[in-house]
Amino acid sequence: MSLFTDTASEMLYPIMPIYLKTIGFSIVLIGILEGVAEATAGLSKGYFGKLSDVSGRRVPFVQLGYAFSAISKPMMAIFIFPIWIFFARTIDRFGKGIRTGARDAILSDEATPRSKGKVFGFHRSMDTLGAVIGPAFALLYLYYNPQDYKTLFFIAFVPGLLAVLSTLLLKDKNKKAHRPIIKTPFFSFLNYWKKSPKEYRKLVIGLLAFALFNSSDVFLLLQAKQSGLDDSMVIGVYIFYNLIYALFAFPVGIIADKVGLKNIFIIGLGLFATVYFGMAVNKNLSIFFALFFIYGVYASATEGISKAWISNITNRKDTATAIGTFTGFQSICAMMASSLTGLIWFWLGAKIAFIITAILTLVVMVYFLTIPKP
Repeated sequence: MSLFTDTASEMLYPIMPIYLKTIGFSIVLIGILEGVAEATAGLSKGYFGKLSDVSGRRVPFVQLGYAFSAISKPMMAIFIFPIWIFFARTIDRFGKGIRTGARDAILSDEATPRSKGKVFGFHRSMDTLGAVIGPAFALLYLYYNPQDYKTLFFIAFVPGLLAVLSTLLLKDKNKKAHRPIIKTPFFSFLNYWKKSPKEYRKLVIGLLAFALFNSSDVFLLLQAKQSGLDDSMVIGVYIFYNLIYALFAFPVGIIADKVGLKNIFIIGLGLFATVYFGMAVNKNLSIFFALFFIYGVYASATEGISKAWISNITNRKDTATAIGTFTGFQSICAMMASSLTGLIWFWLGAKIAFIITAILTLVVMVYFLTIPKP
C-alpha cells in the first residue's frame, strides 16, 4: 500500500510547484497551500489515531485514508480554481492523517518488541522505494512529453488505485474488541499527553526538539542547485537519496533490534549533523552525492526507528493515539522548522543556517543519551 501510494505522491512532488505556477498560483499562494495541507494532516493524525484506539478498529481508517489520497490525484488536474486546488490538496493530506496512526498500530501489533525495528524498517523501505520509482517515472515521462503535467496527475491515479485495492487484503483480527464509535472531540488526543507514560513524554520531547530544526529536504536540494548542479542532477540526487534510504531502512531496522533502537537513532542523528556540516562547507559536486548517501542512511536510522521506539514504550491499546499524537505534533514542528530555516537563510546565508542546524542536532544527541533504553 505504501509503495503504491508513495509512487503516486512522489511522482507529482517534483512537478507540483511548476504545475501550480502554470495555472496561476503565486509562490506565496503555493506556500499557503502547502502549509494548510500539512497542518490538516498533522492535526488529523492525532484525532484519527485516537478514534482508531477508541473504536478498536484499524482497517477502516487505513482503507479510507488511502482512498482519499488516491482520489485527490485526478482532482488536482480536473479543478484549476484555487479554492478547488486547496480542497484537493487538503483531501490528500487528510487521507494521510486518517490512516497513519491506525496503519502504524497494525505494524506494531504484527511485531514483537524484538522485531519492531525490522517491521517498521521494512515498511519504510517499501514506502521510500515508491519515492524512487515515482520521480524517476516523472522524469522519464516529461523527457518525452515536456510540460505535459496534467496527464501525470491522471497517471498517478493508477498506483493510487492499486494501493486502495491492496487495502482490501487487510482484516481486523480481534473483532471482539470492536466498540461503537462514540463522539470524540477533535483535540481529545491531546489528553493522552497527560496520561501517557513518563518514558513516552521524555522521548517525544526529544523527537519534537529535533523536528523543530529538521527543515524540508528542499533546502538541501536548493544548496546543491546553488553550488552548480543542474535541474536534472538535482532531481537525480533526490532519487539517489531515496534509493539509499529504501535499501538501508530494512537492514538497519534488523540491526537496531540487535544493538538497540536508541543506539541506532543516536547514530542517525550523528549522520544528520555530518550532512549539514558538510552542506555548509562543501563546493565539490561529487561530494554532494556522498552527503546525500549519508543522508539516506540517516533517514533509515531514524524515521521507522522512532515509531518502533514509541510503540515499545506505550500500551498496545493506545498505540495509534501515541504515534498519531507524535506525528501530528511533528508535522507542525516541521512547518515551523522550514520557516525558521528560510528566515535564517535569508538573513544570515545558507552556510550559517546549516551550521546552526548541525550544532543543535549535537545538543539533541546529548539529550537522547540521557533517555533509558526501550
